[in-house]
Amino acid sequence: MTAQTDTTGSVTTVYKVSGMSCGHCEGAVSGEISQISGVRSVTAVASAGEVTVVSATPLDDEAVRAAVDEAGFELAGKA
Repeated sequence: MTAQTDTTGSVTTVYKVSGMSCGHCEGAVSGEISQISGVRSVTAVASAGEVTVVSATPLDDEAVRAAVDEAGFELAGKA
């Protein structure tokens, strides 16, 4: 359960999300998380149940949880 800072000054964090099963699910989760301040990119993969988020600084886990909840899914933690 770690976030990694890369050489570009951004933080990459992989979250586990329960309930995603298709491209629509990926889009819903990505859309909500991308609205969090500081998020640079979001890649959701339903088949893996993972969402990779690149942000300027580490994100508040509760903000990510709220975004995932808003999309209708459950944040299971960090991968």
